[in-house]
Amino acid sequence: MVEILHKRFSRDLWRLTRLYWKSEEKWRALALLAVIVALNLGSVYMLVLINKWYNTFYNALQNFDAAGTWAALRDFAPLAAIYIIIAVYAFYLQQILQVRWRRWLTERYLGDWLTNRNYYRMQLWKTGTDNPDQRISEDVGLFVSLTMGLSLGLLKASVTLVSFAGILWALSGTLNLPLGNGQIAIPGYMLWVAICYAAVGTWLTARIGRPLINLNFNQQRYEADFRFSLIRLRENSESVALYGGEAEERNLFRGRFARVIENFLELVRRRKILVWFTSGYAQIAIIFPTLMAAPRYFAKEIQLGGLMQITEAFGRVQDALSYFVDAYPQLAEWRAVVNRLSGFTDHMQAVMVMDREKDIRLTGHSAPEIIVTSLDIDLPGGENLLSSLELKLAPAATLLIAGPSGSGKSTLLRTLAGLWPFGKGTISVPRGQKVLFIPQKPYLPLGSLRQALMYPGTPGRVSDGVMREIMELCRISELIDHLDTTADWSHILSLGEQQRIAFARALLHQPEWLFLDEATSALDEPTEKALYQLLQDKLPRTAIVSVGHRNTLNAFHRGKLTLTGNGQWNILY
Repeated sequence: MVEILHKRFSRDLWRLTRLYWKSEEKWRALALLAVIVALNLGSVYMLVLINKWYNTFYNALQNFDAAGTWAALRDFAPLAAIYIIIAVYAFYLQQILQVRWRRWLTERYLGDWLTNRNYYRMQLWKTGTDNPDQRISEDVGLFVSLTMGLSLGLLKASVTLVSFAGILWALSGTLNLPLGNGQIAIPGYMLWVAICYAAVGTWLTARIGRPLINLNFNQQRYEADFRFSLIRLRENSESVALYGGEAEERNLFRGRFARVIENFLELVRRRKILVWFTSGYAQIAIIFPTLMAAPRYFAKEIQLGGLMQITEAFGRVQDALSYFVDAYPQLAEWRAVVNRLSGFTDHMQAVMVMDREKDIRLTGHSAPEIIVTSLDIDLPGGENLLSSLELKLAPAATLLIAGPSGSGKSTLLRTLAGLWPFGKGTISVPRGQKVLFIPQKPYLPLGSLRQALMYPGTPGRVSDGVMREIMELCRISELIDHLDTTADWSHILSLGEQQRIAFARALLHQPEWLFLDEATSALDEPTEKALYQLLQDKLPRTAIVSVGHRNTLNAFHRGKLTLTGNGQWNILY
């Protein structure tokens, strides 16, 4: 059991748990938890009363007392009704608390993941976090449900143990064992038997179930990897179909699914061994207390009611002491979930620290220009890509960045956007001005076409008339009647249509600074020139920086930034 509940695990568990219980919702959560705890304590109290009822009922049966038997049954009805009501509301309120906790924790993780573009930076820094989506969507829910269930289960087991240990001690009497010429008296011997029985069972369960920790951890990882590969095929279905890559994709799926099955079978084999033991342990526990108390019954020291009361009390004590035996599979899964969430949290925090310590500073200033000072851009491995770049970009300027493939054009845009952390230098941008970056493959969110056009803003800020006019200017008038149609537009529209939507998006948002990264790569030259001219006509106060090719030069006449293949920058005015 120490393998699961060791010091590091306890520290990670507390760190994850305290987020919610020290949040702005803590008082409502604590009040709800107090009610749940009270209901659980109430259910244990009802079990104590029912245990006392056993004595009365079975003694009446042994004495053939029909009136006493029916009277005992009448007494049982309200006890059972109250117990049922308590159990129902304890379950219901526990689920309500779990939902609130999961909602808050999910929003917290989503916020941390999206803040400062950590979702992107975690990929650059190669922190080792696999499938962050699975950790937020599944691990958070598992963490909350397992933490609530196991914690309340432990509380209930502890209270049950305390409540029934005294009953079992009183009912057990004294066991006299011969020792040499005398004998030794063991008071409350049934309680000691229950403790020893549970201790042996817990130790054996821990030995048998120890491998389940890593197996559960890996199972969640392999399942997420397999699901992610399926999602990637769906997102890139056209490319795969054009390549005819179905056979390779099938091999990839088979390989990842094979890891899922292999680990799952090992998990099943280990659980089978554990079930062999726990099932035998539970079955022996049914008859074991009766056998231990039978000598006193046959000696007529206790009646049938006392025997049944002892058996039921022993069962309660043994169940409480065997809590870790029964809950071991859930404890192993809990440990795996805590490890995954804790690792995810550590990686996000590490990225935040690395981001604060990076040498490329993106700052805001009151000047109207974007000013780049002593900028060096490196690759993740440390190789220098660009060095000592000095650039001042004035409002309404138009700039083309042209150069051979792989020379660092797109990396420069990522650096100006504050995404690229490798290198050193300073980038100062005007405060309070809107900046819009358009990549080569525009992002189209799931939803209506109106939402796609207004992304990252919200629909409703622009009238339908203005939106229709801009769509016509951007040569996507055939889509006007589908503004409120919800679809996966990234798979329905061609790349050229998606790029025209991105230009319409720029006209709708009217930013002060517009950066385009090969934004017309899928367009013919006449359409490309027409769209660039449209930007200059409709956005006369917008500075436009574009990564493009030589054919785009005619659309830019106020300045150009040319990059040669060896990574040296020449600024021409």
